[in-house]
Amino acid sequence: MVGRVSRPRATAVHCTAMSTIPHLQLPADDASCSNCAACCCQLEVMLITETGVPQRFITTDAWGGEVMHRLDDGWCAALDRDSMRCTIYEVRPLICREFEMGSAECRDERQGMAAIYR
Repeated sequence: MVGRVSRPRATAVHCTAMSTIPHLQLPADDASCSNCAACCCQLEVMLITETGVPQRFITTDAWGGEVMHRLDDGWCAALDRDSMRCTIYEVRPLICREFEMGSAECRDERQGMAAIYR
């Protein structure tokens, strides 16, 4: 036949059941600010934006930059050591706002501190 277009034949499709991807069990990270060694509260905190940190918690580092004041033992002066909570939470520095509990940075610091105190 002239002008007739042949249609392609349907081919069988082989379906298989989807395989299940095993669930990776990650270790539970029970970190909370109240049970942590507060590694983040022992890091130098540069003040790069104005958030309202009270002047009594601000000092100048060796290079002239404003940083959070730290006590002689290295802990942030704004930390209440009894509750392990920030006393200036509402006006804490930007870096403290961005440093999330349980984040990769937090876990790295916790592991580093654990290695120091073994």
